[in-house]
Amino acid sequence: MKTLRLWSACLALTACASTAPASRTSPAATCVKLYAIHCGRVELGDSGFMADDGSMKGVPAETVVPCYLIRHPKGDLLWDSGLSESIADMPDGMRPQGQPVHFEVKKKLTASLGELGLSPADIEFVSFSHLHFDHAGNANLFAGSTWLVDAEERDGAFSEQAHRRGEVPHYSALEHAKTVRIEGDAPYDVFGDGTVSIHQAPGHTPGHTVLLVKTAKSGAVLLTGDLWPLRESRERQLVPVYNASREQTLESMKRVEALAKDSNARIIREHVPEDFAALPAFPAALE
Repeated sequence: MKTLRLWSACLALTACASTAPASRTSPAATCVKLYAIHCGRVELGDSGFMADDGSMKGVPAETVVPCYLIRHPKGDLLWDSGLSESIADMPDGMRPQGQPVHFEVKKKLTASLGELGLSPADIEFVSFSHLHFDHAGNANLFAGSTWLVDAEERDGAFSEQAHRRGEVPHYSALEHAKTVRIEGDAPYDVFGDGTVSIHQAPGHTPGHTVLLVKTAKSGAVLLTGDLWPLRESRERQLVPVYNASREQTLESMKRVEALAKDSNARIIREHVPEDFAALPAFPAALE
């Protein structure tokens, strides 16, 4: 019923658009809405591990942890699910012992979805830039969704090494979820109309991806995961020390910059507070 209502509204918009002057915006884009949801905050006492050239050693940083909901007539896509909402139940957030870091969640993702009349069971598709806990912390809530995932990221997710490192619990329920494996280097067109597409950007992890979203009024935006995790990362091409491949990371930076230029897209560095704040404040949407 939800999807039928969205389609009806979009058919009306498309009919109106057909009488308007021609433009480069596809009629389908008039139906796309992007919601930026605050899903946590991370304070770093030392962000040295975010740059393998040593330039950030001893430099503190504050980052935002977002979730993004993309609403389309063919379904809803959740891109990245933020820190585990269980942290919201901790009075002072989470402070791992011996580490200069503080994780905080002020509002649960399920509560934010509720403001739109949604629950995790209503989300047709889920995808993550990668499976680190600050991007897939609530992944287990969406085991009933169709998981769109890079094949290499999926293969590594449940590998012996991943189990040994203790990485699996926060996304373990996805192991038997309905899954679409994205093979090769070609972009994956989520809804088949060019409005929402997943693009390969490996390096941070072997199957790291970015999301291109095209809207009618606001143009295109690129949600770039952890390609540039700090505000300094993009300009200075900083590569975190823990990335899977430095060479692939630098190549992905070039590729995503070219994609942004070709699609005239605004780049959103997902963890950078200024980029998050530049998007409409939830529950308003970018359209």
